[in-house]
Parts: sequence; structure tokens; C-alpha cells
Amino acid sequence: FVVEVGMVLTLIMTIVPQIFTDGAMSRLYLFTIFIILFFTVLFSNFSEAIAEGRGKAQANSLRETKSHMIARRIVNAEVYETVDASALKRGDRILVKSGEMIPSDGTIIKGIATVDESAITGESAPVIKESGGDFSGVIGGTTVTSDWLIIEVDSEEGATFLDKMIALVEGAQRKKTPNEIALFTLLMTLTIIFLVVILTLYPIAQYLNLNVPITSLIALTVCLIPTTIGGLLSAIGIAGMDRVTQFNILAKSGRAIETCGDVDVLILDKTGTITY
Repeated sequence: FVVEVGMVLTLIMTIVPQIFTDGAMSRLYLFTIFIILFFTVLFSNFSEAIAEGRGKAQANSLRETKSHMIARRIVNAEVYETVDASALKRGDRILVKSGEMIPSDGTIIKGIATVDESAITGESAPVIKESGGDFSGVIGGTTVTSDWLIIEVDSEEGATFLDKMIALVEGAQRKKTPNEIALFTLLMTLTIIFLVVILTLYPIAQYLNLNVPITSLIALTVCLIPTTIGGLLSAIGIAGMDRVTQFNILAKSGRAIETCGDVDVLILDKTGTITY
């Protein structure tokens, strides 16, 4: 914020030098200071925009996968109709053949097949799914790799596992982590101290009959204040969440990323699956 204010003031002085100075300063000098401050603000926001853009691209990729899904809904014993996955409702029965993607969460009521769940769970080997028992549930977005399945949809539109994944990825705006809060407090303290120092320089220079241009004080302020770290805080957190997403891991917050960095021992119960 301080840099943005300094940039605006420098631009005003470039257009009308007489506002804060006697008009003797070169417009080229003032414009050069403005350009430097402008690019400082630009690159500070650019890194954050890139990180957020990558997170949105991940969500768009998941949403596109869902939007292109086609379901073969069973009308009666021998009649099927092709509909969009978004048109499925709880209780609908669909037929999914080998090579096709399961359009929605559901329960197998007939058939046995292997299902590739790597896109969801990270498990590289296909899983055998069949009606009845503990392996009758299927997840939308997974792919049937052999045989066929008749599935009864048990999730409404917008409440499937894939929809929840999209919501998690889009929820990259998260609460500040403890490290971010501590660093933000430190940066605020340093900023206040440096601002007090800079504000006292000008009257002291005037008292000593020294010519200290306001633009030079603005440039000195920007050099002293650690603006780069503050501008990259959110970008670091979002980039970390985007990074783990590449390994099929969904991080709900930057706090979770920091916590995992301190984990030395991981305890799994009998249902835990180590996939990597």
C-alpha cells in the first residue's frame, strides 16, 4: 500500500512538478522514479496473480472433465437414453461400459469390473468393484477399465465427490497461517519504524538547509520497507497448495501445508492406504 501511494504521488509530481517541489526537478527524473515504483507494484502482484491463476486453472480442468461427461441412463430393461451427467438425479440407474468415465457417485447394483481411481485416490492399480459388500461404491470421475457396471446414483448434482474437489481447489483463499501472521506483524513494525524515520528526515533537511527531493524520500522508503516478502506471502501459500495438487493431494489451507512440513511420523490405521 505504501508503495502504491508513493507511485501515485510520483505520478502527480511528474505531471505537475510544482505541487510538492519548486518545479526545478527534471520531469525525466520524476518519471523514472514513477516507472521504478510502478514495476515494483506490478511484479509484487504478478507473482500472486500467477499462483492464483494456476489454482483456478486446476479447478477449471476438473470442471471441464465433469462438463464433458455423458451418462447412459436406463429407462427400462432394454432401453437407454444418453444424457449429460449434470442431468442425473438421485435414484437414476446408469450403465457404464469399459473405457467410459463414471459420471456420478453411486452404488453398483449389478456387474463386476475394474475401476481406475488414480485420478481421485492416487492408487495406480485398478480396483475391482462389484455389487454388494464393501466395494460397491464408486466415485464420479473414475474410469471403468474392464467389463461393465449398472450403477444407482446416490448424489444430487453439485454434491458429488468431484464437485467437492472443485470447491476445495477454488477455496484457495484461506486464513493466514501462524507464520504469515508473525511475519506480517514484523513487517508492519518495520514499516512504521521506517516511515517515522523518513518523515523526520524532511524537516531535519529543511532545518539544515539541505535539498532533499520528496521523490528521493519516496524511493528510499520503498528501498527500506520489505515490500517483496509481503507481496509474496499469499503467492507462496497458494503455490504450495497448487504444488501438492499435482500429486493428487488436496490441501484445504496453507496451515495444513505448514503442519505437514513439521511431520516426522505418520500413523495410519488399518484402513489407511499408502499410495506413494
